[in-house]
Amino acid sequence: MAPLKANIVILFILLLVLLIFSGEAVSQRRGRRILPPPGEQRDSLQRSDTLLNDSLANDTLGVAPKKKEGLDAPVSYEANDSLVFTQDGYAHLYGDGKVNYPHENIELTAAVITMNMDSSTVYAHGVEDSLGVMKGTPVFKDGETPYETNTIRYNFKSKKGIISNVVSQQGEGYVTGNNAKKGSGNELYMKSGRYTTCDHHDHPHFYMQMTYAKVRPKKNVVTGPAYLVVEDVPLPLAVPFFFFPFSSSYSSGFLMPSYMDDSSRGFGLTDGGYYFAISDEMDLKLQGDIFTKGSWALNAETNYVKRYKYSGLLQASYQVTKTGDKGLPDYAVSKDFKIVWSHRQDAKANPNSTFSASVNFSTSSYERSNISNLYNSQAMTQNTKTSSVSYSRTFPDQHLSISATANIAQTMRDSSIAVTLPDLNISLSTIFPFKRKHQVGEERWYEKISLSYTGRMKNSINTKDNLLFKSNLVKDWENGMQHDIPISATFTLFNYFNVTPSVKYTERWYTRKIKRGWDEQRNREVNTDTIYGFHRVYDYNASLSVNTKIYGMYKPLLFPKKALQIRHIITPSISISGAPDFTSSRFGYYDTYIKETNGVRDTVKYSYYSGQAFSPPSGGKQGNITFSISNNLEMKYKDKKDSLRKISLIDELGANISYNMAAIKQPWSNLNLNLRLKLTKSYTFSMSSTFKTYGYKFDEQGNVVDNDRTEWSYGCFGIFQGYGSSFSYTFNNDTWKKWKEKFLGKKDKEETNEEEDANTGEDGESKNGNKSGKKVEKAAVDDEGYQVFKMPWSLNLNYSFNISEDRSKPINRKTMRYPYRYTHNLSASGNIKISNNWAISFNSGYDFEAKEIVQTSFNITRDLHCFSMTASLSPFGTWKYYNFTIRANASILRDLKWDKRSQTQSNIQWY
Repeated sequence: MAPLKANIVILFILLLVLLIFSGEAVSQRRGRRILPPPGEQRDSLQRSDTLLNDSLANDTLGVAPKKKEGLDAPVSYEANDSLVFTQDGYAHLYGDGKVNYPHENIELTAAVITMNMDSSTVYAHGVEDSLGVMKGTPVFKDGETPYETNTIRYNFKSKKGIISNVVSQQGEGYVTGNNAKKGSGNELYMKSGRYTTCDHHDHPHFYMQMTYAKVRPKKNVVTGPAYLVVEDVPLPLAVPFFFFPFSSSYSSGFLMPSYMDDSSRGFGLTDGGYYFAISDEMDLKLQGDIFTKGSWALNAETNYVKRYKYSGLLQASYQVTKTGDKGLPDYAVSKDFKIVWSHRQDAKANPNSTFSASVNFSTSSYERSNISNLYNSQAMTQNTKTSSVSYSRTFPDQHLSISATANIAQTMRDSSIAVTLPDLNISLSTIFPFKRKHQVGEERWYEKISLSYTGRMKNSINTKDNLLFKSNLVKDWENGMQHDIPISATFTLFNYFNVTPSVKYTERWYTRKIKRGWDEQRNREVNTDTIYGFHRVYDYNASLSVNTKIYGMYKPLLFPKKALQIRHIITPSISISGAPDFTSSRFGYYDTYIKETNGVRDTVKYSYYSGQAFSPPSGGKQGNITFSISNNLEMKYKDKKDSLRKISLIDELGANISYNMAAIKQPWSNLNLNLRLKLTKSYTFSMSSTFKTYGYKFDEQGNVVDNDRTEWSYGCFGIFQGYGSSFSYTFNNDTWKKWKEKFLGKKDKEETNEEEDANTGEDGESKNGNKSGKKVEKAAVDDEGYQVFKMPWSLNLNYSFNISEDRSKPINRKTMRYPYRYTHNLSASGNIKISNNWAISFNSGYDFEAKEIVQTSFNITRDLHCFSMTASLSPFGTWKYYNFTIRANASILRDLKWDKRSQTQSNIQWY
């Protein structure tokens, strides 16, 4: 009996262990498990345990019940706290639980997750902490689309679920809803949902309240009736439905137009059209405007890019503007166009060639009639526009480079246009033709001779923009070519003097030769004959220059302890140049005609080629001696820290004058003086002035002409001809602090505190080894003991000043001097940020000659987080306007705005 009892006890223990492993809960700390697909057996003990198999499971016909279909792949799960399995087929994940179904790219994370392994469903929610704050709310991710929820119930097999308080980001906006159903196609069906672009999606500043909505992630949102809510206040702005498309990829689509009301054009739609996503390297945007009074416009814009090659933009616009009422005197129709092209070549594309373009060409009235520019003061006040297209190519082995440029300059005031097409330059860099390839010994004198070449071909015209395409290339355009060949060498004489002899040859090619005469009836010069063909004109000159440098060192008398030494550098130079008289008849470049005015006959000499692309050789024999001198003054001194520093007292103080030995009268030129001072690191003061050597006198007819006597002979230095300069300075928050430190040697308390903190370690010990106690953070205070209030601001002032002789007024007969004309202008611009969200800027100035304020504009901006507000006002100047706009920042809601503009276009007086 004893063995039998022992066997019964052992069998009982085995059954008890089997019941524990199969039925009771098993708790595991920080575990990770891979669940087999539901429907499969979970344990080998279960398969061998006949007690767990129900004899009634099989019917009398012996047909087994149909098994539930399982998942196609295992589900992995984990938790930071614990995993608990129950006998009824549930698994509970506590503490940052995570369930991952990699086969469908589905992931769920939450504080608490409950899984039903038989039905493949999960339920997740967060938990409240001691303060009542919800932590670990579920985040469900299906593919690349995440959903933030309060609770979620999801079925892995049907891919459907019920979500409460869902938040999903779609494009630039957020879709939120209290209760939503997730369909098998990853779509969301919700009631009483919200759509907003405010990232405070839990309490947005504005949103569209949706009654019913269907959300297709990464595709679109379609709703039923919806209305706008701003700051929790429903507004009487509703729509029967709306449709928001989303696209994370490069694709084509419609561009919705904007509504506009203009006093001259009427009601209209602007900037509507279609966007074509042609390829990854090019796109195309077609837009148009249309108004009820007949005005319309078309605009095409394309961006293109080739990686490591080039990139650019091309825009073409055409518009028809109709103002006024048909049949009335104020009715007008204008047709305008505009072309904008910007092209940039990548520096890595080709090191030896470059191509760039910056084209901004339009008809003269385009900017004034374009609807987008009516409230843009910068575009309206732009008087000149320039365009250029350039290409260059270098040949390093041949020392040759070629560049071609096409330039267009437009003057919007009078519709004039200057075109240069092309402007071709060919240059040969400096070469030494007599230098030996394998030099042995010292360099010989003839090896120092250098040679270079520069050639330029030019084709240009000055006309009106409406006559440009009607002009004749031969008769109306100015064209020609010029060649320059300079030859020079530099030698050292007596180890102190640099001697440079040079010869320059210049040749010009013209396509026309113009003969002139005097028209007695019209009393002016006229062209009598034009000879078209090839005409060659040349000239040459030779020169010899000598220069050296003289250094002077001396101890300054003032501040002998700080100012150590002053260095004075004097650079004198003298040059002699000569050239024959190319106006003589033997060269054939000049001719004469008889001018008769009031019975007085006079002989006038003129050039056949004046007024063309390149100036002809100047008249008169040349034998000039030019004297020039330049001074530079620098000082070395010790600063407050006894560090040696060097400053420039005078960057340059120079003068130059020349004497023409071949001139019969007035051999001296005017005296030119120039001064350059480096006042600060960022500002250099420059001044240049001219003193006239020969004064004025009256001729026999009483006209003012140049005197043959120098002013020096009268004991005068010369007649001051004029001076011009400009000054600009920017004031900001740091200006006063810098001035105080510079002139008074004081630093603000804020800087002192910062330096003390910088010299103090984290342990309270200063970096120089001294104990400073525990580090204490101190708020910056001003001299009065108040906390410093910072408001970023800047003010830029620009002042220009010019003095010149005013020859429009009569000369002073006593002093034989013309009165001087003073012109000066003041312009100012600035901005101030009164808070993190408020900013104010302005731009203005004053014209002292016209005695009026120039075009002035004020701008105020307010950042409303997901909204922005701008207001602009121009109370002074030619164009007076105002503009107020409040709009959503998101581009998808660019039409969600309120815009109020002035309607003063018809009262503007154009040039």
